[in-house]
Formats: sequence, C-alpha cells, structure tokens
Amino acid sequence: MYRVFEDRRSAGRALVPELQRCKLKDPIILGLPRGGIPLAYEIAVALRASLDTIVVRKLGVPSQPELAFGAIASGGIRVINDDVIESLLSLDEATIERIAGREMRELRRREQAYRLDRPYPELGGRDVVLVDDGLATGATMRAAAEAVKTRSPASVVVAVPVGSASAVARVAAIVDRVICLESPASFYAVGQFYSDFRQTTDDEVRELLHAAWDMVDSAVAETGRRE
Repeated sequence: MYRVFEDRRSAGRALVPELQRCKLKDPIILGLPRGGIPLAYEIAVALRASLDTIVVRKLGVPSQPELAFGAIASGGIRVINDDVIESLLSLDEATIERIAGREMRELRRREQAYRLDRPYPELGGRDVVLVDDGLATGATMRAAAEAVKTRSPASVVVAVPVGSASAVARVAAIVDRVICLESPASFYAVGQFYSDFRQTTDDEVRELLHAAWDMVDSAVAETGRRE
C-alpha cells in the first residue's frame, strides 16, 4: 500500500523532515506552478527559506493532454521525451512546434501574472530545491532542472511526495538528489495519491507567493531597523 495525502499542503509538510536531513545551505525553494506552489510554501515556511517559482509548461499529446511528450521552461529550455514521440505517429515536427508555441505564450502569461515586476532571485552558489505535487513522466521537472542549472546553483534537489519509478530515474540522472516519498509499482496518476486534488488556481499561486515575499521583505526591513 501507499500513502494518500490529504491535500497538497499536507504533502508539502510531509517532505519537510527529509529536506531537513539534507542540511541545505542558503536554500531557495522553487515551486512549479500551479500544483507545486502549495507544497513549496509549506516547505519554505518550515525551513525559513526563500520561496519563489520557476514557470514550466508541459507539452501534452493532443489526444491525451495529460501525457507529456516534453516540456518548456523559463530561459528557452525545452526537454523532449523521445520515447513518447516515437510511440505516436501523430506527433510530427509541425504539431510539436504548434504545441510548443501555444505553451510558450501561456508560460509568458503566467510569469507576468505571478511575478509582476519582481526580479528573479539569484541562484548562483545556492542550494535550490525544486518542488512539485508529483512526477508522472518527469518531463516538466527535467525542464525546470535544466533551466535552474544554467544559473550555477551549488546543488539542485528535487522534492516530490509521489512519482513513477521511471520519472524519478530520469530526473535523478540530471540533479544532485531526488526526494520522493511514494513510488509504488501501481502508479497510474499523481491524483491517486491525494484525497483532495482540486486544481490550484492562479489566485492561490499569487496569494502564496506574495505572502512569502511579504514575510521576507518584513524580516529584511526589521533587520535594517535593528542595525
């Protein structure tokens, strides 16, 4: 049997003990929107770490939108799952480019919606923790990891409550460490591991990110007054 989490925030809290054992130095928690943000918020609060986001978009097969043949991320990063493409005759180059173009437009919209004009954080020399609500194919997380690695972090850790064994292996090959609490042989979909798997909204993402940023800004201001 496998564990079923109450919701995304409880899953985030369940990841905290494993991350505490990593002894991270100057960590920054990057949630993948939308579903990864509630988990990332809980982790950032527990670890007293900075919270931010990296926008990634799954490239879904037209007939099966939940099946990813790849993903794109901020910074022009694109990851392709060759196994999926080779198994589907419908995915020609024109179709791939059309889907990638559509998802790039949505990626840019989300970047503006979530971040407004806030600059991206400095990742150089920091331990970066990438968080999502689960790994199905791993394409989205791989795109996020590749994007982060272009910014010279000290290390890249992926933390997810659930994942398929194949996805965990693909991600583990390109990051320093993967923390995955549940990876049973009977993996069908991320949602099977949650009692409440309602879609996270743009408003929820903004509220959690801005709440975390406000806490950091207040702490910085208080430190400045003491000095």
